[in-house]
Amino acid sequence: MAVITISRQFGAGGVTLGRMIAKKLGYTFADENIVQRIAKEANVSYDWVQSFEKEAGGKLSKVISKMISRSMIDRVLADERGYLDEQIYLDYLVLIIAQIADEGDVVILGRGSQYILDDHPEAYHLLLIDEEQNRNKFLREHYDLSEKRARNLMISEDKRRINLYKKIGKKDYDNPALYHLVINMNLFSLESAMQLVVDLVNK
Repeated sequence: MAVITISRQFGAGGVTLGRMIAKKLGYTFADENIVQRIAKEANVSYDWVQSFEKEAGGKLSKVISKMISRSMIDRVLADERGYLDEQIYLDYLVLIIAQIADEGDVVILGRGSQYILDDHPEAYHLLLIDEEQNRNKFLREHYDLSEKRARNLMISEDKRRINLYKKIGKKDYDNPALYHLVINMNLFSLESAMQLVVDLVNK
């Protein structure tokens, strides 16, 4: 009933490696299905949840929170049509990641899961890092992006990651002491990194 969380610098291969590990171990890979479960619990659209994930504390969600009163939110929450704001998103995120971990045998990608599950007895926390030029190359090769698009995406996604951690009150996300294993993807192939993790879990 092990749980593996993967934190990463964007472009370090987290999605690809996570899927490889899950397939090798016969685990569930939890990424987009986290969004689906939040949408179902909050009774809102998948796209609405995705917009909060992309914004993760940005200007739009702050403006929305200021514009809508708590009494109106309470009324909307009582309506079966559903509602989502930043705090509700974070509450559901914590709840659902904890539920997924309790189900066991899962690889969870990002979303602060290393913090949410920091005291989970069966959790293994990974951090993937790499040089910027390697990350850019990985994105170009695996997602068919131009060099400029890959660079802009890295910048925006790294900012989003930092914003999410700030929202849950964390700033030490790159502290190696948080993780069982820190893998410099500049030094390992995807296959060898996968085997490191499999050996760790099966030790």
